[in-house]
Amino acid sequence: MKKLVASIAIAATLVGFGGVASAAEEHDLKALTEHAIEGGHFPILKPKNEDWSFAGPFGKYDKAQLQRGLKVYKEVCSACHSMKLVAFRSLEELGYNEAQVKAFASQYDVQDGPNGDGEMFTRKGVPSDHFPSPFANEEAAAAANGGAAPPDFSLLAKARGVERGFPTFLIDIFTQYQEGGPDYIHSLLTGYTAAPEGIQVAEGTYFNPYFSAASALKMPPPLSDGQVTYDDGAPATIDQYARDVSAFMMWAAEPHLEERKRLGFMVMVFLVIFAGLVYLTKKSVYANKEH
Repeated sequence: MKKLVASIAIAATLVGFGGVASAAEEHDLKALTEHAIEGGHFPILKPKNEDWSFAGPFGKYDKAQLQRGLKVYKEVCSACHSMKLVAFRSLEELGYNEAQVKAFASQYDVQDGPNGDGEMFTRKGVPSDHFPSPFANEEAAAAANGGAAPPDFSLLAKARGVERGFPTFLIDIFTQYQEGGPDYIHSLLTGYTAAPEGIQVAEGTYFNPYFSAASALKMPPPLSDGQVTYDDGAPATIDQYARDVSAFMMWAAEPHLEERKRLGFMVMVFLVIFAGLVYLTKKSVYANKEH
């Protein structure tokens, strides 16, 4: 046990030194960028660890934050990104009632059909519909975005993430870290900056040291201060928008996270009790046996 505690302490110390090193590395972004481009190792900077309400074994979603994230998605992100695996009726889990969900769904036009004449038609959305795509197909999406179709948001928060490496992944076992997707999305959305002097980026791309595939990406900075007005008075800043939409995307990718954690806790309690009963049974059975 002492060895285990010592190992964890050493790992934590190394992580601390890693944090200092990261701060020093960010100081010389040009050198890091050149190294990343030369070796093809991205992202240039690792995503920052954020404080999420749903983190840890007892984490829960902040419904007010999810509602703000939905607003950011609807007013900003939905112009390019689909979310075709999420049904409008699931928004009741964010704290909306049935009437509100119906009103929200009716704001969208959904293609349906064929009708009696064999033709497709457009109607107002209903709660059983899924979020429609802003484009007719993937080819149209790519054509409208410089040849790269924007990814669907449904599972993006679980599909994206950056390997944390040694010794961080050891600590992740104990902290049950699973927020790599939201951390990455938040860092990406807030990480746009001017390319370091001497670093060339392709025309039509934007430098972002947190992008996991290259030094620049085709998506321009999607957020700006004051772009979305929150009903609850939350700050109208890029950081707040990025934080809220990242949390919303995590919910979209894993809407049953809270139930999974509750079930996992109950299973662990059962296993502890079961192990105790097995031990007591063993002692009772072999109490009068000679060893």
